[in-house]
Amino acid sequence: MLNIKNVTKKFDGTIAVDDITFSIKSPQIVGIIGRSGAGKSTLLRIINRLTDATLGEVLDDGENVLEYKGRKKLEWQRCCAMIFQQFNLIPRLDVITNVILGRLNQQSILRSSLKFFSSEERATALILLDRFGVAQTALQRAETLSGGQQQRVALCRAMMQSPKFILADEPIASLDPLNARLVMDALHDINRKEGITILCNLHTLDTARKYCDRVIGIRAGAIVFDGMPNELSDKMAREIYGAETDATFEATITSTSLRGA
Repeated sequence: MLNIKNVTKKFDGTIAVDDITFSIKSPQIVGIIGRSGAGKSTLLRIINRLTDATLGEVLDDGENVLEYKGRKKLEWQRCCAMIFQQFNLIPRLDVITNVILGRLNQQSILRSSLKFFSSEERATALILLDRFGVAQTALQRAETLSGGQQQRVALCRAMMQSPKFILADEPIASLDPLNARLVMDALHDINRKEGITILCNLHTLDTARKYCDRVIGIRAGAIVFDGMPNELSDKMAREIYGAETDATFEATITSTSLRGA
């Protein structure tokens, strides 16, 4: 169980995350929605230990991961894989190497830099690439792939870590509707088949309603909605998104119409 308790983050007096508390008791896809700058990315970075919290606790089976240091912190980051909007692949390395580097904190830097990978690691990477439809790109440099392909490679890299949780920070924000669907379908498949909890920052309501078991709405760093997707009314969405509401609804309509075309 993951238990977020009173997590707060301040930057020079500005509150980016404001006393956030919620628990995840069973494997779910939890969509975190809100306008740009609402604190969604900061929250995921705190959970993954890429950013320190000002106050609060992140409890995994009762242990506060915010207190982890050294090897224990690295082990948590392995268990809590991150997927980023801009993929964070190494452009000049080939795809299979990028995937295997998901195990970077399980092996020496020298071994990784020289590509001393085992046959088991290569086989696992190829199986993951095949599962998500990008096996044919294994020997290509990452920079030659489309955005949708790169994000699926990033997802393979995350799975290479054998994670307990996946934190996806706007994973489809820069993708066209077809590739966005492929990435979200892949996350849904992982959740259902492996039982991995996924926290996913999303921008459009349509995606949250279609793929998520639970939706958390954040405005100005604080939770203003936490419930089932079918409980997320247009009125509540307007409260969450404020000035961005019209753009969000427009993106939702466009995504829906293109998906059905």
